[in-house]
Amino acid sequence: MGTSQSSNGSPSGVPMVPPWVPDLPLPASPPAEPDAGEGAPPEAAPDQDTTSAPNTEPRQPIPVAPARRFSGANRNLGEYARSGDRANMQRGLGQYVKKGYGGSGTATRRMGGTVQTAQALYSALSGGEASSYSEAGGPLDPVLTAGRSANEIMDAVVEAVRPVDGTQDAEASRTSIKDALADVLNQYPDADLLNLQQEQRDLAIERFVAGDVFRRIDLDIGKTIREKAPNAVIGMGRLKEVREYVREAISASFRRLREAGQSLATRRITQIVQSAIRETYQVFEGYAE
Repeated sequence: MGTSQSSNGSPSGVPMVPPWVPDLPLPASPPAEPDAGEGAPPEAAPDQDTTSAPNTEPRQPIPVAPARRFSGANRNLGEYARSGDRANMQRGLGQYVKKGYGGSGTATRRMGGTVQTAQALYSALSGGEASSYSEAGGPLDPVLTAGRSANEIMDAVVEAVRPVDGTQDAEASRTSIKDALADVLNQYPDADLLNLQQEQRDLAIERFVAGDVFRRIDLDIGKTIREKAPNAVIGMGRLKEVREYVREAISASFRRLREAGQSLATRRITQIVQSAIRETYQVFEGYAE
């Protein structure tokens, strides 16, 4: 599945959001106004950071994980692993968000590193003056990357955007970035990874976010699917189905935001990505009802 083996899940008595995860303010609602191209909204000053606008929820204490926080999710996903029943998978994902993280708000905060990395990735893939990574002497300086293969370019992007820091989050995100770039090249074989067109960058960000959301689920509770499936082949097949289901859900969230006039742009990445993740988790949480 392109990720490390699942852990045993988060222990009880610790914060649901680890201290190393950036605790980015959650938007109280999707951004109210559509983007005007790549820059800030028309009324914003050129250097105004609209991702930290006051339209955010009051900061709430991060909940402490209770004992057996993933028991409901593991029970339903264990049954899904055995039977392949999609309803069990949905209930498992619902319990994962509702009980495992106390709701979509905390679950979204747990993905703060993903949001931050998405912003860096968008910049790295923009090229030219829009990307600090492409400056002379920078990690993605066109002079330094000239002549490199696509695989070498992908590795350079990974190293620039999400260097190793010893956490599972970093390992997962590095894999998600490379998988997302591979998806872009599969769909757009002639794409310039260091200067992607808008629709290509959108796809890269969407696939990266979907990959990271899935890998967080896998690290938390994927072990149950592996252990409860009739055999290893079926277990991997079930995990692939979960990955594809998460991808579809994330894609639908981004699509709804675009239809509402909220498109990815440099100064709105944090808000848009958080909104897409949160909306996805809200959908999952509804399955627990």
